[in-house]
This record gives sequence, C-alpha cells and structure tokens, in this order.
Amino acid sequence: MTEWSPTSWKAKPAAQEVVYPCEAEVDRVVAEISKLPPLVTSWEVGDLRSQLAEAARGERFLLQGGDCAESFDNCDSATIANKLKILLQMSLVLVQGAEKRVVRVGRFAGQYAKPRSADFETRAGETLPTYRGDLINRQEFTVEARTPDPQLMLRGYERAALTLNFIRALVSRGFVDPHRLEYWNLQWVKDSPMAEEYRHIARTIGESLAFMENLLGVHPGELRWIDFFTSHEGLHLPYEQAQTRQVPRQQGWFNLSGHFPWIGMRTADPDGAHIEYFRGIRNPIAVKIGPATTPQILKRLIETLDPESEPGRLTLIHRFGAGAIADGLPPLIEAARATGAPVLWCCDPMHGNTRTTETGLKTRRFDEILSEVDQAFDLHAANGSRLGGVHIELTGEAVTECVGGARRVSEADLSLAYKSQLDPRLNYEQALETAMFIAGKMKLVGRASHKR
Repeated sequence: MTEWSPTSWKAKPAAQEVVYPCEAEVDRVVAEISKLPPLVTSWEVGDLRSQLAEAARGERFLLQGGDCAESFDNCDSATIANKLKILLQMSLVLVQGAEKRVVRVGRFAGQYAKPRSADFETRAGETLPTYRGDLINRQEFTVEARTPDPQLMLRGYERAALTLNFIRALVSRGFVDPHRLEYWNLQWVKDSPMAEEYRHIARTIGESLAFMENLLGVHPGELRWIDFFTSHEGLHLPYEQAQTRQVPRQQGWFNLSGHFPWIGMRTADPDGAHIEYFRGIRNPIAVKIGPATTPQILKRLIETLDPESEPGRLTLIHRFGAGAIADGLPPLIEAARATGAPVLWCCDPMHGNTRTTETGLKTRRFDEILSEVDQAFDLHAANGSRLGGVHIELTGEAVTECVGGARRVSEADLSLAYKSQLDPRLNYEQALETAMFIAGKMKLVGRASHKR
C-alpha cells in the first residue's frame, strides 16, 4: 500500500463529499481545530480496544447506542443525562440477565453528520442542498441555512467537548453508581408495563453489589463500576483529519475526536477516501456491511483495515433487515473467517427495517427489530461464529417514532411525539425492552453452547 498520512485520503474519490463555497476557509478551520486539545485520550482508546478484543472472544458484549444524529440545539444537560441513563440501564439489564460484562459506547459527542441518498432537496419548486447534519449545514429550508459552512465544524468540536465534559462529570460524581438505581428512572416511564420487571432487576443488582462489597470488605461506592466510550460515524473527513494526531510514547496516529469511529455503508468503498483514512488510525474502528457487501468486498475491507489481524481493531456491524439477514449474513461470516482476522460481529437491527408511512413519516416496526436481533444470534451460532454486540438508534426521550413495543405504539400514534429530523429511534421503554430480550436470548444461546 502507499504511504499513509492524515491527508492521504484527499487523493481518493470521496463519497458523500461536501462542496464548500470557499476551500481556503475550510483549511483555516481545520488548522484551528488541529491546535485545540483532543476530545479523548490515547489511553482511553487503548482501553476500549482491549475491551472490544474481549468482546470478540465472547468475554464481553458491546452495547452501542444513541441518536441517529445529534443536534447542536439539544446539547443540554437533560438530553445528555437521559441518553446516559437509558444506556446504563440497558447495560445493567444485560449484565444481570446475560451474566456478561458490557462495553458501553454512546453514539454521541460527535454524531453531527449524516449521509444522505440525494445531494439536493426540492420544495415548492425550489431546489436546495440536502441537510447533512449540524456539522455541515442547517435544517431550515433557505439558501443561507443549506449552504455548507466550515464554522459549523468548530461548533461541532465545541458541542462534543461540552457533552463529553458533562458525561465525565456525571460518571465521576456518582450519577452512575449502581447503588443509586432509584435515581435512574425517567419520570414518564413510571407507569410502563415493564416497570416492575425492571425494578426486580434493579433489586437483584443491588443485592449482588452488597454481597460483593461485604465479601471484599470495601465500603459502598468504593469499587469502580462504570466506564463509558464515545463513537460517531467518521463521515466528514476534514473534521476527522483535524483531530488526527500523534501522541508522546505511542506509535502511529490517533483520531482523538472520539474513541470508536465507524464507516457507514455509503462510504465503505475499498478504493475510496474513507477507507484510506481509516486504515491509518490506531483507534478501534467499525465498518457497516449489508446487502450490497459481497464476500469479495468484505475480504478486501478486512485486509485493508486490519492487515495484521489485531485483536480489538475491527468490528463488523451488519444491517440487513429482518427479511434479508438469513440469506445475506452467512456468506459474509464465511468470508470473514477465511481472512483469519479476529473481528467482532455486531448487529444493527435498525437501518434495514426502515419504512415510510402513507403520511410520509419514516418509522420502524419493533417486532422486525427484535426479529433481526433474534436471527442474528441464531445465524452466528449456526455458522460457527458469535454475535458480540448490538448497535441501536435510541433516545431517553418519550418519543413515538417506532411502532410497537410494550405500549403498542401504532402508526396513528407517531404524530404524538415524533421529534427526529432524520431516522426514527427507539424510545426509553422500547430500548429497555430490547435489552431484556437480548439478555434472555444470550442466556439461551449460552446454554445451547454449553450443551454442545
């Protein structure tokens, strides 16, 4: 391969490329961000890589979740805390139910850019650039708002820093202490049909913690229970390049805009700019694969992104849809096995199950989401592999964007609290129900493997 640098991607064709009015201003903003402090540290990145290697060996389970796209306007304490709450509650359900440690990764502090299927949008005869996320342009349908603005990259860095700062403060000051489970409940869900089941899980966890602390002879709260990592799609390469740097006493280059960047399906061309950029950073990385990914393409992606077959380096996030996973996944499992790379397999049951209602709203059926997860566990087991994680779009808010779940949200209910500007997300109850389903499935798969 040719020599790599943080800018070598510029020599390759870039999908989802953003055209700015002034490239000199882009260069100035990139240079400014490159001088600012990193958002994460290389040793945090190394810790995550070790945990992902354990997940690939079946010793942990990856829980990755958050908004489809973050908004600058929603960078507030309540929104951030609620997302942290639901991810922590889900992880505790998985730990208690599946009896396995969990790698907690949030889709936040950087998820500000989104790939789009079309470059332009037309309304009432007027055609303007598509909204590509707050990192690129703005939602309002005006020429000024839809014109890509390099300054938004700087605002994205600042919002990510504020989000990370608040999360770290919550984690360090006891917000995530499992002894305080009663503070983690979200007010709107207190009457949920699943509330009693969750309270039972919470009581069980509390009793287990008390036993462990008595056994070890430590005071409540002294043990460190929670760590947390961030992730986002590394879509906008100038922004990623700006935070790619070398650090003392470490070899290679790190993307310090987040711990775990991933490559989306629309930018996973083995000969493209995104693969070129990602092959050179030392972070653990992921790539999304699906119906358009042939076994030959997957082998090329693995050989390019993980040529040394390093544990914890590469996660494959498959997204097919409930009706296509049975045919699409097994050939890719075999292709990955042929490379010998110790990849971590993760299921994204959201994107392959997106549909549009008659009124034009995007939605997802909860039963199809669970079906894809259910099939993923079985297909991996049947093909000598292991599902080691899930990747879910969710929110801690009381939204009505996906139909089904414990409260049986219908298409008629979607308009009650549909807040997403892009993709539909699981609400709090649906996310918690998903975690309970996964925990039960993991327990069944574990018992079956022991019998074999």
